[in-house]
Amino acid sequence: MSPITEPSFAHLLPPSWTSQVQAWLDEDTPSFDWGGYVVGEVQREAFLFGKGKTEAVLAGVPFFDEVFKRLECEVEWHLKEGETFQPVKHVATVRGKARHLLLGERVALNAIARCSGIATISKRFKDIAEQNGYKGIIAGTRKTTPGFRLVEKYGMLVGGIDPHRHSLSSMIMLKDNHITSAGSITAAIERARAVGGFTLTIDVEVDTEAAADEAIAAGADVVMLDNMDATQVSSVANKLRQKWDGKRKWLFEVSGGVEEGNLREKATNDVDIISTSAVHQSVQHIDFSLKIQQPKD
Repeated sequence: MSPITEPSFAHLLPPSWTSQVQAWLDEDTPSFDWGGYVVGEVQREAFLFGKGKTEAVLAGVPFFDEVFKRLECEVEWHLKEGETFQPVKHVATVRGKARHLLLGERVALNAIARCSGIATISKRFKDIAEQNGYKGIIAGTRKTTPGFRLVEKYGMLVGGIDPHRHSLSSMIMLKDNHITSAGSITAAIERARAVGGFTLTIDVEVDTEAAADEAIAAGADVVMLDNMDATQVSSVANKLRQKWDGKRKWLFEVSGGVEEGNLREKATNDVDIISTSAVHQSVQHIDFSLKIQQPKD
């Protein structure tokens, strides 16, 4: 019997993801490749360097690999995905025709730079929370770049945090606009449960203790305390846990304004989930470069 292989985050990717890579390549070279004409198809070797100024997490390996696979190039990694490195680090070596190396260069670097940037700050958020004694979940949000969500959610996973919901179909989240349109928190939850059944979690956004209480009474699985300060969060969470002890089960989520600078304040064990867009919106990319090497004599 063959041994079971170690699971990889790449195994999570859907069958359709490789078509996105082709779309990236098509976007980058919609017509003639003028520079490729200059270099031709001589075989060359290129070194991928991880640069920047601080320690970083390597993420986005499947996307980088797929770019060059489509261009008939081979990639040899000198670092495992998820490992950290200090710049400047020779991360990988890519071999293939010079024209093909340059066709894939920018597309592959863009993907790995963004993905690694998200993984790096995700790991930093997780580390800060754990150092503060937080035992709950750090999660991203759905405020991702259109067309690039898969890469950004992947970076969160590699960085060690929860990617939260991937789309409108993966969880039922009822926010203020849903509640206003439905007429009440209770009505919104009842309608959602009627069609979502037992397989979908219902997450309800609230901004007052009374609203949180109503959400719990109506059967919310997750109650998101939105834009409350740490004192309010602790007060609401403790009061409602006491009130509903033994009667209801749910999780408290905190969201809104969570940043690296205030994470220690927010990371209280009165809440189960801390969700933030700060791990992917406006994140500094990790600087990578691909350098074709001079052929050896």
